[in-house]
Amino acid sequence: MPKNLDGRLVVAISSRALFDLEESNKIFEEEGLERYVEYQINLENSPLKPGVAFPLIRRLLALKDPVTGQEVVEVILISRNDANTGLRVLNSIQHHKLNITRAAFTSSRPPYSYLPAFQADLFLSANPDDVSVALQHGKASATLLTGPEYEDDESPEIRIAFDGDAVLFSDEAEIVYKTKGLEDFTRHEVENSEVPLMPGPFKGFLVAMNKLQTMYRDSGEQPIRIALVTARQAPSHKRAINTLRSWGVTIDEAFFLGGLDKEPILSKFRPHIFFDDQRSYCLSASGKVPTGHVPSGIANK
Repeated sequence: MPKNLDGRLVVAISSRALFDLEESNKIFEEEGLERYVEYQINLENSPLKPGVAFPLIRRLLALKDPVTGQEVVEVILISRNDANTGLRVLNSIQHHKLNITRAAFTSSRPPYSYLPAFQADLFLSANPDDVSVALQHGKASATLLTGPEYEDDESPEIRIAFDGDAVLFSDEAEIVYKTKGLEDFTRHEVENSEVPLMPGPFKGFLVAMNKLQTMYRDSGEQPIRIALVTARQAPSHKRAINTLRSWGVTIDEAFFLGGLDKEPILSKFRPHIFFDDQRSYCLSASGKVPTGHVPSGIANK
């Protein structure tokens, strides 16, 4: 176990994002805290089923430096449970053989203030309030939406899909679209095609994933695949590409859909997580793939 987290990609995740705790949460909401505590303690030796983010987390934890063989990703459980009721989650981590050794139990307090202490690059939660506050404090964060059970497989490949505006990029262009319409948006983007967009909340996470990809480049294997799935279309695609180029970032696949539904593309790419700021796109996608809503930008004001 390292004495610090320097040089590692750090993902902070809530228990409801990692495991299926919908039944437990329903008991908490309908019957109260006392009944919830009793329920969790009575079942603390009954392993929880995998949740929305489980396929992603399992694969991230398996990543190792191809030269040293050391783990390169640290996953930290951050839960609103207390340690007493959180024991079932820890037992489930052990049951599923996940190499998660660090945890924080906040006893209902918002977890955002602990994210910098853990050097978190990404925060995944099922609590939209926690995600919103963490995002406001500068942490890449997303609310995991539950949908039909994701049919996982044994492939070690990690596939991550990002929307562009208000996720990887700022919402500066989306503001033009929302306030002035498509024609002015297209004109604005063509005129500024060589001017990089300002970073969005997930730029840092994308750069961190790109560094991991670079680490594998000389080894002849590439376990990470990244896609941009955006409503942009030609000619506004050029500014997005130039922005990524200015960051020194490469992506594996890019889809410029011109407002088409993203779900058919995502069904083929099958990401282990898809990040988007538009809730309508998220709701459509969550029926097919693990999806994280990023409450960022003008679409969420």
